Amino acid sequence: MSQMQTSRYDVIIVGGGPAGLTLTLALAQAAPGIRLALVDRRPLSVPRDNRASAIAAGVRRIWEALGVWPDMEEQAQPVTSMHITDSGTGDLARPLFLQFDGDVAPGEPFAHMVPNQASGAALLQSAEGLFNMIAPAEITGWSGDGALAKLTLADGRELVAPLIVAADGAQSGLRQSAGIKTWGHDYRQMGLVATIAHELPHEGVAYEHFRPAGPFASLPLTGNRSSLVWTESAADAPRFLAMTPEEQAVEIEAAMGSTLGAVTLEDKLMGFPLKLQLAQSFIGPRLALIGDAAHVIHPIAGQGLNLGLKDVAALAEVIVDAMRLGLDHGTEDVLERYQAWRRPDTASMVAVTDGMNRLFSNDVAPVRALRDFGLGLVDRSGPVKSALIRVASGIGTRGPKLLSGLPL
Repeated sequence: MSQMQTSRYDVIIVGGGPAGLTLTLALAQAAPGIRLALVDRRPLSVPRDNRASAIAAGVRRIWEALGVWPDMEEQAQPVTSMHITDSGTGDLARPLFLQFDGDVAPGEPFAHMVPNQASGAALLQSAEGLFNMIAPAEITGWSGDGALAKLTLADGRELVAPLIVAADGAQSGLRQSAGIKTWGHDYRQMGLVATIAHELPHEGVAYEHFRPAGPFASLPLTGNRSSLVWTESAADAPRFLAMTPEEQAVEIEAAMGSTLGAVTLEDKLMGFPLKLQLAQSFIGPRLALIGDAAHVIHPIAGQGLNLGLKDVAALAEVIVDAMRLGLDHGTEDVLERYQAWRRPDTASMVAVTDGMNRLFSNDVAPVRALRDFGLGLVDRSGPVKSALIRVASGIGTRGPKLLSGLPL
């Protein structure tokens, strides 16, 4: 292969989703002159769907530090309160057991709902010109041997760098090529998602209603609109997906207890199988996994994207620190720092979300009584509620600089 067909970079990022783009932007800003390539099997573009993501306060600070938050903020909806209710099959009443209110800091809500189109557009615009875009491209080979990792593309090109980052999703081809196994299980549930319009204003309140089949959440968007995350059993979900939009609206309004009045769907109800998947290692030979390539969790706490962006904050800092010291940023000892930083937090969130789903996705009366009693205790304990909100918001005194809104 001729030299003309081989391109060398400092970091190659595979996957142009929010995690991959945010990492590209963070590295480009912190290390001027860094040679970056972003590879994706599809052309890079703004997401076309109407879905939105819950962005915790600490994670929002990453985008603030990188200067992209102002371009998203106008379309973002602050979550000012969360109401948690519980009921069994056929129950007419849905008592409020737990309510989170207030800001994590003066004037700072604990989360925002951000449309994926808004975040995608802001990241693409800010990163324009900072990296070499190689998309669409099919990867046919990977190697982490020697001083440089190597990607081989279907068109014959070869890309080399001291470090390759896998941000290529739950079915990560790079993770599989590296022989990194995963642990987890199928929840036998489906997540049904859509954007809904409703008659009454939500006033910034996020609702999560626990039902035997799984949690049913409506998360506030701008205007009289909400993002719906509806968990159903894998056996029953196809029945709801096959309904007409009008029939689905009736089911949704009933599940919400008419909290927000009459409901209409703004887009097609879509279903996604739910599973738990955790990579046994977040690193391989000159390889680092971030986002869904490293971990997939239940959406019960809305923490999936937040975990991925925390990965970005940690890995960017590790890479930049190593480069400033003149170290090889793709070696195992450097990457171990990233893994040591992220695995404990990820494992904790896996345990919390998996445990919550097991606890709340059932209709066993004694279990319901116990969990409702526990929710009531938490609701009456101000310090406990405050601590839980701070954990969920991703704010802590120890962690990557970007999570505190500080530049690298």
